[in-house]
Amino acid sequence: MYTISDLYDLDHTLAADYLRGFTWPWEALAGIKDMILALGAKLDPSEYAEISEHVWVHRTAKVFPSAYLGAPCIIGPNTEVRHCAFVRGSALVGADCVVGNSCELKNVILFDRVQTPHYNYVGDSILGYRAHMGAGSITSNVRSDKRPVTVHAPGGDLETGLKKVGAMLGDFVECGCNSVLNPGTVVGRGSNIYPTSCVRSVVPEGSIYKNDGTIIHKV
Repeated sequence: MYTISDLYDLDHTLAADYLRGFTWPWEALAGIKDMILALGAKLDPSEYAEISEHVWVHRTAKVFPSAYLGAPCIIGPNTEVRHCAFVRGSALVGADCVVGNSCELKNVILFDRVQTPHYNYVGDSILGYRAHMGAGSITSNVRSDKRPVTVHAPGGDLETGLKKVGAMLGDFVECGCNSVLNPGTVVGRGSNIYPTSCVRSVVPEGSIYKNDGTIIHKV
């Protein structure tokens, strides 16, 4: 329930070929920067403008004047990067996405039509097609004890070997306002996270995660 093929429709990202080389989504985190650099060098300049070194923005995208785009990054077609957004770098943002006011992205893949519209932090994470993060919801990507992140899966813990792992959100995931996705959180396709939840585990596909930690399957 938490492999790349379980979570994502790869028809909705420029990173499809790259992601097919892995089983677990967190395995792809270490190479995002190099992947973006390789992709960017092959983009059609009639479609993407390199507005600064290694920063490629589709000519239909809208980047507001106060937004910051750090290298390397790719901003896809019809995407909006709104005021005071801070794209630190190593960010692949797909088509028809929203990177909202005062949001921060770092070492991420956002599939097409992802929305991070208000005060979100997304780091060391992969967000699937049409995933949506409510206002103030964040990915926490480092354990407080700074040890490598573990994914607490139903069949047993999976060691990532990485000190920075945020959240892996499948396609059509909805995260409620002010929810916190702790390091190594995996949310299956079509699941909902209640507002103000603190999520620490794998949430199965088609589930509702309530803010007391209860998980129920959608009817």
